[in-house]
Amino acid sequence: QVQLVESGGGLVQAGGSLRLSCAASGRPFSVYTMGWFRQAPGKEREFVAAIRWSGNSTYYADSVKGRFTISRDNAKNTVYLQMNSLGPEDTAVYYCNSVVMGKDGLGYPGVDYWGKGTLVTVSS
Repeated sequence: QVQLVESGGGLVQAGGSLRLSCAASGRPFSVYTMGWFRQAPGKEREFVAAIRWSGNSTYYADSVKGRFTISRDNAKNTVYLQMNSLGPEDTAVYYCNSVVMGKDGLGYPGVDYWGKGTLVTVSS
């Protein structure tokens, strides 16, 4: 059974930083591209960032480029998202999942399963 457990969210002031973690189990996620998605209140879930299994290739949504950094530790089946220079527009519930990269440069969820996510709230 697939399990994705996100953590690290919280309340932070604009300009601050947070580091999210995602612990995956139930599948050999070390061979998959993994990534993060987020869903803001009243909006659809959107792609944020992804990282290939080797860690050599990363992908980011335009809205977070230069501010967010994705990384992974395959030995721990864990994916991280370092978020810097946060703004109120980053307020959302953040989810991790395996990712399929589209030709449009965006990532799409690889499995039809979502964890509970972790809430990030950025105050202005």
